[in-house]
Amino acid sequence: MFEEADRRVLAAALQVVENQLRDGKPPETRETLDRLVEEGRTVAEAKRLIATVVLREMVGILRSNTPFDPARFAAALDRLPALPTDEEI
Repeated sequence: MFEEADRRVLAAALQVVENQLRDGKPPETRETLDRLVEEGRTVAEAKRLIATVVLREMVGILRSNTPFDPARFAAALDRLPALPTDEEI
């Protein structure tokens, strides 16, 4: 049951990444994808890393009841492949 929910959550986050790449907003998503691929990751792996940042940002928004913070999101993307910690969300 949880595995199915996990797959759906990941699929939703990956769709957000695809939408960001398609729309070019924020541009940091494309820049991060390109950088991670240049560093030797596959496109799929890079998208999963970015999706992790998307999910962490969403959790942070829900926990703190604050709006999306583009600067915080961009900073987390800049730190990839290091993943955000719980303290950063």
